[in-house]
Amino acid sequence: MFMLRVSVAASSNALYELAMTLKSALQDLRETTLAAISGLLAKLSYMGSLRKREGGYKHWGMTLVHGEDASDRALRAAHGEVLSKVLRAPISELEEDLQASSEAAQEPAIAYVEGMREQFDELLPVPKDAVTARHLNSVLVALSSLEKNRKGATPSASSPLPPPGQ
Repeated sequence: MFMLRVSVAASSNALYELAMTLKSALQDLRETTLAAISGLLAKLSYMGSLRKREGGYKHWGMTLVHGEDASDRALRAAHGEVLSKVLRAPISELEEDLQASSEAAQEPAIAYVEGMREQFDELLPVPKDAVTARHLNSVLVALSSLEKNRKGATPSASSPLPPPGQ
């Protein structure tokens, strides 16, 4: 990482220092954009929202700063990294992540996961990767089922049985 210091004279003759950190597009994406998003599922949804149907990615800020090619490579790499983390995470962690991600999006968890299922093709950085697609689909189906079952459980049905004779 390089530090570039630029001194700028203002009309009041005061000097201002502007420190600009030069980062790679991928490093910038990881440390700035993705770091600001809580939760793996939220990150994956965000990356999917940047993917264009015809392939490639669209992020005007990244393109403006890093150029179209570097931006596209960084977005594709980060998307793959996030998806890989989701697919390696235990389902119990993803359940917790779903709650946090859906709360941050201000929508019910079931609606959040179903929304992810609706944008399924965009969630995959390489749509023709059948193995990854099946794995992600099974994760989303499991999360959806777990959430539906959680909503269907009633306190009386999930509480322990009373002692015999009562």
